[in-house]
Amino acid sequence: MSIEDQEAQEDELLALTSIYSEDEFKRTDAAPGGEVQFSLELPLDFVISIKYNSATNSSADNFEDTVSFLPPIVLNFELPPGYPSTTPPNFTLSCKWLSPSQLTLLCQHLDDLWEENRGCVVLFPWIQFLKEDTLDYLNIKSPYEIDLCSEGLQSWIQSEKTCADGVLLDKRAIQDVQSVPALVKYISDFNEVQQKKAFDSKPFLCNICFMEKLGSECTHFKDCQHVYCNSCLKDYFEIQIKDGQVHALNCPEPKCTSVATPAQVKDLVGEQLFSRYDGLLLQSSLDLMADVIYCPRLSCQTPVLQEPDGKMGICSVCQYAFCVHCKKAFHGLSPCIVPAGMFN
Repeated sequence: MSIEDQEAQEDELLALTSIYSEDEFKRTDAAPGGEVQFSLELPLDFVISIKYNSATNSSADNFEDTVSFLPPIVLNFELPPGYPSTTPPNFTLSCKWLSPSQLTLLCQHLDDLWEENRGCVVLFPWIQFLKEDTLDYLNIKSPYEIDLCSEGLQSWIQSEKTCADGVLLDKRAIQDVQSVPALVKYISDFNEVQQKKAFDSKPFLCNICFMEKLGSECTHFKDCQHVYCNSCLKDYFEIQIKDGQVHALNCPEPKCTSVATPAQVKDLVGEQLFSRYDGLLLQSSLDLMADVIYCPRLSCQTPVLQEPDGKMGICSVCQYAFCVHCKKAFHGLSPCIVPAGMFN
């Protein structure tokens, strides 16, 4: 390798390290090269669907959802001794939601960019094209159907294959998908994690304390999209729980009917108060059920499911058999014994 190529490679790798975060660019130690991965900026309300072209074509293999983020495109590259003077980088391009045919078109365009810039470093132009122009170049718009063929449901085998339109697929194009359920889960999980990261880093104005705080210090009601700071919601929820108003843990926005999830309540009020909330919520739900009565023993009080038209209840915990009317020990066909003056 010439000194000029060696210096150009080192300068380019140092530049990539300074431009991109550790999550986006990882430099390899064994040889000059690295891995770049990045998610594309999607339009609002971007709808994706998956319809697997299998022989069964079962509905279980179909999926549709609106996402804000899709899994990254991954560019793995190695710089050969002749780069950049005479030889282009060796690379592979992989993505779970782009088909081998689409990835092949991207690989071909990276080759074209090298030819246009032969003799110059080309990694940054490659990355910029992939990040900024992939959707337009492949004419991807919402709703977007992810193309999966039977050959796509596996790590790409390094052999020549031809796609449906007769284009010879590039061996450097990798759609690493093991199954439709695995892809659906990966897309859903990735979208959820990235949405949380975006929310945590964004400032929001709390309409209770009127202070601006980062999303990481706030709670988001998904049904109504209202956001309040955790400190204000914690005080609000604690008062409601201590007063026994467990059905009032809703969004504080006036006339809003959105309700906090149990997970949100637990994160805000802590384990001890959440146990009280959980118990009161169960109690109130059971109280609304006409076929549920409670074990009369003061030391037990376990909910007991009453049989239709039944006169006897049996506690599943203490095994106490009692009359559902007078709450005394079950007395069979004998009439209930009502204490004198009970109805005076």
